[in-house]
Amino acid sequence: MTDHVTKMQQHKIDALEAIKSKFTQTKDFIFTDYRGLTVEQITELRGKLRNKEAEYRVIKNRYAKLAFKQLELPEVDDLLVGPTAMALMNDDASAVAKILFDFAKDAPVSVKGAIVDGRVFNGAETEALSKLPSRDQLLAMLMSTMQAPLQNLVYAMNGTVQKLVRVMQAVADKKSAEG
Repeated sequence: MTDHVTKMQQHKIDALEAIKSKFTQTKDFIFTDYRGLTVEQITELRGKLRNKEAEYRVIKNRYAKLAFKQLELPEVDDLLVGPTAMALMNDDASAVAKILFDFAKDAPVSVKGAIVDGRVFNGAETEALSKLPSRDQLLAMLMSTMQAPLQNLVYAMNGTVQKLVRVMQAVADKKSAEG
């Protein structure tokens, strides 16, 4: 019995290489079911995601599965079922997930799951990720927390100096009144 060998056509090989090239430039992926979206809605969603430096692409499931396997990325075969579009991003996956879930309130798009920092998330975990503050918000919170003790020290030291100046002014006023 002979082994069955599948020969791929050159245009399919080229398409797979292009997808692999895109995936190597991407850090995080969010998988959505886009069934029922109109062209206008997809264009609107792409515009919103572009503002967060993310890209929304429809890629054939078979090609995506092969690319993930060949690039040794986590296995997501269960997310690549049915019509699937992917949000591809390198930064702030929580902000992109938030945009997708906000968009899903008014449009027939559903988030299937994600790969963030090499970890596979299901739909519920991706929704929880979308509710986290963005990276910029977390940094602002950290900076204000770090700044608070120093700011309190400045206020305390300033208060002590002001008291000293007021006491010295009162003594000077008293001496000038005495004559």
